[in-house]
Amino acid sequence: MELIKRNLVPGFGFLALLILSVACKSEKRDSTAGNTGKDPLSISILQTADIHGQLDTHPELFWEDGEITFRDRGGLANIKSLFDSERKRNPGRTLIVDGGDLIQGSGYMALSKAKQMPEIIRNMGYDVIIPGNWEVVYGKDVMLDVMNSYDTQVIAQNMFHEKDREALFPPYWIKEIEGVKIGFVGLNDPDVPVRQNPVFSEGIEFTGINDEFLQSLEMLKKEKEVDVLFLVTHIGIFKQVELANNPDLKEVDYILGNDTHERVREPIQGKFAKVTEPGAFGSFVGKLKLDFVDGELVNDDYELIEVDPEKYPADEQIQALVDSVKAPYRDHLETVIGYTKEPLYRYLTVENPMDNMITDAARWKTGVDIAISNGFRFGNPIVPENGEPAPITRANLWNLLPVNEKIKTGKASGKQIKDWLENEMENVFSQDPTNRFGGWLVRFSGMKVSFDSQKQKGERIEQITVNGKPIQDDEYYSISACVRPGDPIDTLCRLPDVEDVQIKDYTIHQAVEEYLKVHSPVSPGLEGRAYCEYLGEYSFSTVPGTNYEFQ
Repeated sequence: MELIKRNLVPGFGFLALLILSVACKSEKRDSTAGNTGKDPLSISILQTADIHGQLDTHPELFWEDGEITFRDRGGLANIKSLFDSERKRNPGRTLIVDGGDLIQGSGYMALSKAKQMPEIIRNMGYDVIIPGNWEVVYGKDVMLDVMNSYDTQVIAQNMFHEKDREALFPPYWIKEIEGVKIGFVGLNDPDVPVRQNPVFSEGIEFTGINDEFLQSLEMLKKEKEVDVLFLVTHIGIFKQVELANNPDLKEVDYILGNDTHERVREPIQGKFAKVTEPGAFGSFVGKLKLDFVDGELVNDDYELIEVDPEKYPADEQIQALVDSVKAPYRDHLETVIGYTKEPLYRYLTVENPMDNMITDAARWKTGVDIAISNGFRFGNPIVPENGEPAPITRANLWNLLPVNEKIKTGKASGKQIKDWLENEMENVFSQDPTNRFGGWLVRFSGMKVSFDSQKQKGERIEQITVNGKPIQDDEYYSISACVRPGDPIDTLCRLPDVEDVQIKDYTIHQAVEEYLKVHSPVSPGLEGRAYCEYLGEYSFSTVPGTNYEFQ
């Protein structure tokens, strides 16, 4: 990966530097606004991110006053009402951006391969969109067909046809509003072929932040005379904060971040740019208001708006389009396959009830010692009401597991498993942001792990037990995970050199449905399957060098 690592200053010295930088910028903007006596030109930038094919209002999880609570939020038709309200408030001066992962994540998108999403997007009113790491899920040709049908500007500076290195999309877009030039540059994650099943992105070449990229930023500011430059990224909060502190990207004013589903309610101030990220699943819209006097930016203001269906009722036209998308698949997807007595959710960094249920189902079906699942922040919560178990539908199952692959089993030694877990922890807890990807620890059933997230790579694990007994380096344990098309046959969930590999004739969805049929109503909770005293039971995010908290 080509993301630049240098010029990060850790600790309190770094924070002091940032505070000084912010103070200087604020003083300049306040004094400019105060001395002109002119009314500013206000431009609004609205941002959605990581909608993941969620078409309707749904339960959303919030962390408030040390407790988990749930409220109904989101819905594309409700987002459209919010867009209309904001455009009416600031007509001709409102731009709307989506940061990717729009067409994957629900059963309705998976079964239709998102072929009807363009009609919805054409009527939503977006100005510019970038592809995310999951836009490749149906293959390169489908991605291009869908995104080119939006009739909306799609940008990505670092995605190319593998054969001839021709760009898949334009690298940037410029919009001039009353003499002020606003520029947007798109950057998708260079690690897409690693993070997703490799077969998804066949035929696409990804680059990182190289000389060509940096030269384009300088060109936009100096030759195109862009007044405010936005970098719209889909690389996760950790790397986005790193970029905001990197002097090589000093031309960038704001980083509209996406990917890790973080809810940034106050922009994270880096040395050179501010970073936002507006949650996920269509539950939130970020709003950045920029004030200009004589073409100079003098002030900004940001809020994270909740898409509350009571405040923003569904737009009738968009809701009709959503209903038409769902109609061919509704009966199949809304079939109830089980029930839960406890809320099922997947927002925590380490362990979640939702993953405990999924990995329990896989271990029950396969009979292995350890069942493994990727760490995600996917899936809307399933919440019982009035003391009654909540139904689990196939649509819910697709939200939890948006790729339905066959299950693969094999055997690995205790030493292999330890080394693999240490590597997975480095992906999540490294103090170097450029070494992180994803942001959530792998999940499992049949194994318990205690660890210290603050230690160095290779030193974090304190104890591992399998089926209640300490793991032995030279003993072999049976494991299961989902097939990742394009991976070596002997790799299970990034664990290499697995022996006695078998690919089962059933998928993970089939395993979960069978499990629920036998065990409903389920009541999974937090059991300490992976536990770190420093993080505690409820750890939502770990973003080094910031005071950011998930809410």
